[in-house]
Amino acid sequence: MPLRLSPTFRAALAASGRPLAGMWVCSGSATVTEIAAGSGLDWLLIDMEHSALSIETVLVQLQVAAAYPVTPVVRVPWNDPVLIKQVLDAGAQNLIVPMVSSAAEARAAVAATRYPPAGVRGVGSALARSARWNRVDGYLADAADHVSLTVQIETTAGVAAAAEITAVEGVDAVFVGPSDLSASMGLLGQQSHPDVVAAVHAVFAACRDAGTPVGVNAFDPAVAEAYLDAGADFVAVGADVALLARASEALAARFVTARGEQRDSY
Repeated sequence: MPLRLSPTFRAALAASGRPLAGMWVCSGSATVTEIAAGSGLDWLLIDMEHSALSIETVLVQLQVAAAYPVTPVVRVPWNDPVLIKQVLDAGAQNLIVPMVSSAAEARAAVAATRYPPAGVRGVGSALARSARWNRVDGYLADAADHVSLTVQIETTAGVAAAAEITAVEGVDAVFVGPSDLSASMGLLGQQSHPDVVAAVHAVFAACRDAGTPVGVNAFDPAVAEAYLDAGADFVAVGADVALLARASEALAARFVTARGEQRDSY
């Protein structure tokens, strides 16, 4: 019996009547990913750029997330057609490509997700999970329908080229990265600086003019709410490793530091 693939992130954005909330999964733990997948969040960002994740660990995370009503999105570490091909063949339907700062770079990312003659993706559907080993009818002809591409704007050059980037056919959404953007602006670590926020809003405006969904990373709830009020279509509001770090620190503060101070006062 022919198999059907899940709807893409592009489709989820189009079908939703509200912004989509998601979180990063960076630990590489399939158990952590499964816990996050069943949380009720809309999407998960499986990150290969700032973690030790490999193709094999991404594959396992995609497999465990498939059992839950959540959309997994994989961020590749770079705009590399070879790695993009491998991640797609592992069954990732939704990609984020970081550090896209020009229309040319956006076109290269699109080409990496498309089979010839529209792109440069190598053909291996009979060998790969992407087409469920040729169990998805018409996968080669319809592959572009099964893949969504989000490009990440996170440099001053990317902000300046936002209108040209959103005009590239095949760019389904834009994700703004305030961390690297702040560094690009000489404001390292100051993601909430007014100039950084203004740059994010400039990308929002370019995407709004183009009719392209736009999202942003914002771990601070107040900042996330402000971006949602400004028109963000999707927001990443936390990360598995950050949540564990802050929660474990809170436990230490309550049960180690505070009681240690009490003992010292006797």
